[in-house]
Amino acid sequence: MDKTDCRHGRGLNGCDDCKVRLFSVCGVLEPAELDELDQLSHVKIFAPKTMLFDQDALAGSVFNVTEGIVRLYKSLPDGRRQIVGFALPGDFLGLALMDRYGMAAEAVTQVKVCRFARPAFVTYVDGKPHLLRRLHEFAGHELSLAQDQMLLLGRRTAEEKVAAFLLNLQTRYGRIGATSVTVPLPMSRQDIADYLGLTIETVSRTLTKLAKEKVLVVVPDGVRLLSVERLDQLAAA
Repeated sequence: MDKTDCRHGRGLNGCDDCKVRLFSVCGVLEPAELDELDQLSHVKIFAPKTMLFDQDALAGSVFNVTEGIVRLYKSLPDGRRQIVGFALPGDFLGLALMDRYGMAAEAVTQVKVCRFARPAFVTYVDGKPHLLRRLHEFAGHELSLAQDQMLLLGRRTAEEKVAAFLLNLQTRYGRIGATSVTVPLPMSRQDIADYLGLTIETVSRTLTKLAKEKVLVVVPDGVRLLSVERLDQLAAA
């Protein structure tokens, strides 16, 4: 169960104090427009391992992630799951123009979102062409991530997949102002394996191999990259 459902964003600091506003879709809005958007929002906090929404559920809301990490996955007919991505702060979820969610979204860490009722949000966007353009940019970014995922699941070795995953994650953290040689990995090794189409044993073995080769150091909260050049070589293969 989610911990909080606050009527408006300002109930928990709101748009003015939002740490992700400048690199989220909201970054194109003027102060008066932010006030209007704020009136449509509900701030919700989800505990780890709770669902933001389920695959095939009616798509009644859209979500702007402001804190935490969300795993996005599809359930396969044989009962397995395929993780298709991880949403970071600044990412918008539920924007696809379908009546039902095409995937499930589950909190990895504690997650804070601004939730908008879909009909009200769509009506608001219709009157804001600059916001619509921004949303299209984000949709293009999501398509790019999907294409990256297809490449990751293609004919690549485990080392190449892990290297590409770490570099991509480092780039995404950098986009939200968290540039560092240490890449946080709050998701489990099983999550990473499901995302890369590998087994958990292969992911662990690959990280150990890269550590022995002094390409990275495994730390409690993630990995510290020692040789980005070597990872670049592997990811480009």
